[in-house]
Amino acid sequence: MSAAPPDKPVYRFAPSPNGLLHLGHALSAILNHDMAREAGGHFLLRIEDIDLTRCTPEFEEAIYRDLSWLGLEWEKPVRRQSEHFGEYRAALDRLIGMGLVYPAFMTRGEVKAKVAAHEADGNIWPRDPDGSPLYPEDDRHRSETARKTLIERGVPHAFRLDMEKAVNLVGRSLSWTETGDGERGEIPADPSAWGDVVLSRSDAPSSYHLSVTVDDAAQGITHVVRGLDLFEATAVHRLLQELLGLPQPVYRHHRLIVGQDGKKLSKSESSTGLAALRDQGFLAGDIRRLVGL
Repeated sequence: MSAAPPDKPVYRFAPSPNGLLHLGHALSAILNHDMAREAGGHFLLRIEDIDLTRCTPEFEEAIYRDLSWLGLEWEKPVRRQSEHFGEYRAALDRLIGMGLVYPAFMTRGEVKAKVAAHEADGNIWPRDPDGSPLYPEDDRHRSETARKTLIERGVPHAFRLDMEKAVNLVGRSLSWTETGDGERGEIPADPSAWGDVVLSRSDAPSSYHLSVTVDDAAQGITHVVRGLDLFEATAVHRLLQELLGLPQPVYRHHRLIVGQDGKKLSKSESSTGLAALRDQGFLAGDIRRLVGL
């Protein structure tokens, strides 16, 4: 599944075409581009368009336009996730064959209600590093007969990783090499903190966790440079790499560009959008200064 070991460092910028790029994207793209150039390596662009309902060709074209305006050059062809659903399914099937995946039938509303009822009695429901409630154990313990019946009835379901089984199968502590703006060195990975993460949904053939792990291996990525908001998620990716026998990149999680409210920028922030800044007369060099480079 993984590419042959590269002879030079390989970096990537992997935006989703579900909105316009902003200053936070510019920081990440420029860092990857410049680090690859300084190392005499490769700079790749990946379009993460798994969400077919929100991603559009217009936003994808805007990504190319904005990156070109910044003076960045990337190698061709560009990898588009929507063209590799079969690879993600193969990885999912492998995990299913290992007995590490189960169908999950609870809707978001059902999960929310279960958590609310639990906490109404003064109990604390466990949450992942992003603050979202962990998925209930109901489906994990559902019998095979009950699962088969629900599937045959056409009940929509996701596929989730049985985290406890997966961690036990690996049988050792995991870590990753971090060179970023926060903690550095060998970072202990705790995938259990995320609970039974989604690997595939009825409305999407793969999750971010599964697809990014498969993609990085397929493209021979040696250095993953991305925002600190994904620091904790690296634990899940390290687990999937171990389970699927994939290589481990070096990670660098960089500082985030925040808005006036102190929150991470979103694609709805038109004032920090690259296209809007370009229309206002900003130059590529101005963008580098705005993001502190």
